[in-house]
Amino acid sequence: MNAPAWNLRALRAALAAGATSPAQLAESALANSNRNAGHNTYIWQKPEWTRAEAAHAEAITGAIHESGGGPFGDGRSALWGLPISVKDCFDLAGSPTSCGVHFYRDRDGNAARDSWLVEQLRSAGAVITGKTHLHPLAYGITGENAEFGDCVQPRDPGALTGGSSSGAAASVQEGSAVAAIGTDTGGSIRAPAALCGLAGYRASLNRGNWRGAAHLAESFDTMGWLFRDLEDAPFLAWPIAPAQNSPVRRFASFALVDDAFLHDCEPEVVAGFRDVIRTLQDLGLEARIIETGWWADAVDIYAPIQAIEAAQIHAGNFDQFAPEIRDRLKWGAGLTPAEVSALRIRHEAFRARMDDLFAAHELILLPAIPVSRLAAGADHSQTRMRLLRYTAPFSLAGTPTIVIPCAHGGIQLSAARESDEALLALAAQIGALRKSSSSA
Repeated sequence: MNAPAWNLRALRAALAAGATSPAQLAESALANSNRNAGHNTYIWQKPEWTRAEAAHAEAITGAIHESGGGPFGDGRSALWGLPISVKDCFDLAGSPTSCGVHFYRDRDGNAARDSWLVEQLRSAGAVITGKTHLHPLAYGITGENAEFGDCVQPRDPGALTGGSSSGAAASVQEGSAVAAIGTDTGGSIRAPAALCGLAGYRASLNRGNWRGAAHLAESFDTMGWLFRDLEDAPFLAWPIAPAQNSPVRRFASFALVDDAFLHDCEPEVVAGFRDVIRTLQDLGLEARIIETGWWADAVDIYAPIQAIEAAQIHAGNFDQFAPEIRDRLKWGAGLTPAEVSALRIRHEAFRARMDDLFAAHELILLPAIPVSRLAAGADHSQTRMRLLRYTAPFSLAGTPTIVIPCAHGGIQLSAARESDEALLALAAQIGALRKSSSSA
């Protein structure tokens, strides 16, 4: 099978039919690993370990094969036998967790126990291909990393993947994983998805268990996935949250940002935005334009709270990190209790107002980021703040968000907290309609 074009449903159907095996898929994944110019998709990878995981998956699931059922009719989970990469801020027993810096990798040594999320993946029979590159401390949105090398795209060596889930995006793009675990605090799944032509899913705040995973800013940290095909989206709610037995709601309307918000957005990205609007309307959803001038406060609320919480986590170690990250941490540590309290109040007020928007409109649509490419080696000192203007409103709201890939860039669609399953179902409908339209 053509690994760079992998999608979850096709691979699982092939596994269920016996047309391939976890071991064969693992070999394809390993052969396609680290295909970017820096050969740094993965910070940690051991082929013999991944091969053993594939063998283990075959052994532990064989006994239930005849029971039938499950999403693919073979009695196994949706992720069984699939190559999955994991961002290197989640513990994997027997390997170091770097969080994108040499300091933690060298200081802490190998993890003694799997993180909760890795436990879920392995128990489901997913075959982990390694631990992927990230922006240092997950505290950045470009994928630049002076210690492990900047992460550039396998398909375009002159372009950064975006971050912080940089290696996650590269692993899917190069075909070493069918889906990749990432995290999103201020856009760390959304930016790489948009830049790398991939789908992305940022879960609702507080979904999943962070045991054995490194936080950056707990008020905003979410788990999620990068993947290729929107029709695979419903299979990726698990393991971040238990399956729901209640029927998945259907959406009837969506809001979209006004043209004033898009003043710094590349024309090609705006064209993709207009195309997604038409797709949602073709699915029967009513479009409404909202005024977003009050979102101008979003970054001013988000950035200092992120710095405050990151400074608490990394206290005593600031000088171990790159100057731009060190300076943010020192800034956060230096804010007074009165300033912190005022920021918390502003955050609560902003989130309440976002909740009212979702109650009125169900969904909100805007570009994930205003650009479609970040040139490797360029000056990106101002890039973070430009991109955060698009991502911070949903970060403050803690809402689940899907990135819809377009010819240039990606478009983010968000719903109220705990609407993950309904949003993922809609993503699949979007994917199916776009395929049918392109083949018509």
